[in-house]
Amino acid sequence: MDLPRPVKAVVFDMDGLLLDSEIIYCEALTATAAEMGLELPEQVMKRMIGHTWPGSAEVLRGHFGGGFDTDRLRTRSVELFYEVADAGVALKTGVVEILDHLDARGLPRGVVTSSRRKEAEHHLGHHGLLQRFDFILANGEYPAPKPDPAPYRAAAERLGLDAADVLALEDSHNGVRAAAAAGMMTIMVPDLLDPTEEMRRLCIRIAADLHEVRGLLEAQAAI
Repeated sequence: MDLPRPVKAVVFDMDGLLLDSEIIYCEALTATAAEMGLELPEQVMKRMIGHTWPGSAEVLRGHFGGGFDTDRLRTRSVELFYEVADAGVALKTGVVEILDHLDARGLPRGVVTSSRRKEAEHHLGHHGLLQRFDFILANGEYPAPKPDPAPYRAAAERLGLDAADVLALEDSHNGVRAAAAAGMMTIMVPDLLDPTEEMRRLCIRIAADLHEVRGLLEAQAAI
């Protein structure tokens, strides 16, 4: 399927889309749970993907019980995460190339992430990417978190564009729900979560990687 409309801007999720960080988060959570004498099942962690921490904490309490110490799990897992992340979180394939294409076309772009600004600036700054985005909207900088459309509506306002003219790239189910509900052209580039029938219905395409997305943009530019 071709892109349905001319793309006037692109908005990226961060974890699992630009950066190979989701797997590190999951490993840190698993290790912390083990330190607490608990097993954190993969299916529970997958339900946490795409949430801000309050949403993830709700998933954890639903699994372990209402009295579960989510703050302890979060604090220690963040420590473990940064033990790895301080050495740098790997870029996902195709990031530099798609940004080069957007530069060549003069298309604006931003990041809409469920991570905190501190984390976004740390991870993107490590790769020298901060200056390659016009803005970052991080956790706490929009009225409600994904899957609410508020983060992507805020991005459209920041761009000064109708949401329908913006391409949103996401790897999580909640991210796809948010972008699609905001009215953006939405492409899922799966990371740890497989596309479901719901995702296929909400997206204009399920792409293998950002190289495939860049190819779509190049094809549109050639028309």
